[in-house]
Amino acid sequence: MIIVQLIIYFLSFAAIWWGAGMIVSAVDCLAQKLKLSSFAMSFFVLGILTSIPEISVGINSIINGDPEIFVGNLIGGVVILYLLAIPILAVFGNGIVLDHKLTTKNLVFSLLVVSAPTFLIIDGKITAYGGIFLILLYLALFYFIEKGKGLMEKVKDNIFHHNNHFMKDVSFILLGITVIFLSSKYIVDQTLYFSEIINISPFIISLLLLALGTNLPELSLAVRAIHQGKKQVALGDYVGSAAANTLIFGVMTILNGKDIYVANNFFTTFLFIVFGLGLFFLFSRSKQDISRKEGLILLGVYLLFVFFEIRS
Repeated sequence: MIIVQLIIYFLSFAAIWWGAGMIVSAVDCLAQKLKLSSFAMSFFVLGILTSIPEISVGINSIINGDPEIFVGNLIGGVVILYLLAIPILAVFGNGIVLDHKLTTKNLVFSLLVVSAPTFLIIDGKITAYGGIFLILLYLALFYFIEKGKGLMEKVKDNIFHHNNHFMKDVSFILLGITVIFLSSKYIVDQTLYFSEIINISPFIISLLLLALGTNLPELSLAVRAIHQGKKQVALGDYVGSAAANTLIFGVMTILNGKDIYVANNFFTTFLFIVFGLGLFFLFSRSKQDISRKEGLILLGVYLLFVFFEIRS
């Protein structure tokens, strides 16, 4: 019986991969029709849409009365994106050039937004006021980056002044969202079930396993981007998706309706996230890129993170 449940569990992750791939393809078509900057489109639109698995898991974990799952999932997502997905892009794509994509000021602000939930929950508790603060932080980031890209003006101009056909793409996006939501509902239920069997907290399972599963869209995008030579699209998605996690964290905290407590010792996780993001910033600012060697170092930090979390 457990073997069958495990098979269905991993098939649900495969369904999330398939649904997210459908969404990414539809968004790519929309970007071409709207004639938008690939980096700006990836940061804002793909960043949100490839976070649909996290949104679905968050909603379902609140419905199930176990918000620790979305907390671990979203914080683990930051680790996956900056210490696994981006390094994979750098190692197998022979580096990532960051010049002219994010100014130093915007990159620092982005990293602060991404790490904000980690700082707020270091004492093992986050309140609705913290959730509101996280939402405001993301909106501020959106304003400063969008102001330089003019994304909203381009969207309005193309939608209202050009006869583009969007319904097919929107239909695929909605279908992908439905597949992801139903799959994530099952994944949340089974995560609770397996955590009880092996006597590990839902937070740790979400931090290590669930975060990896819900970031399959971003990891698959890395493979596609390397193959197609569109590394900047993937980079924009990763930075945007990590920032979107902060927005989702804030919204879910408010929707939960009460304070959220994390029972596990969070300090080790906190140190790895701060160290990893700091290392990413130093590498990206040294020569305006992330080299293959630097990508390998970041991957090494990820492996250490997994090792210490499993031991704790």
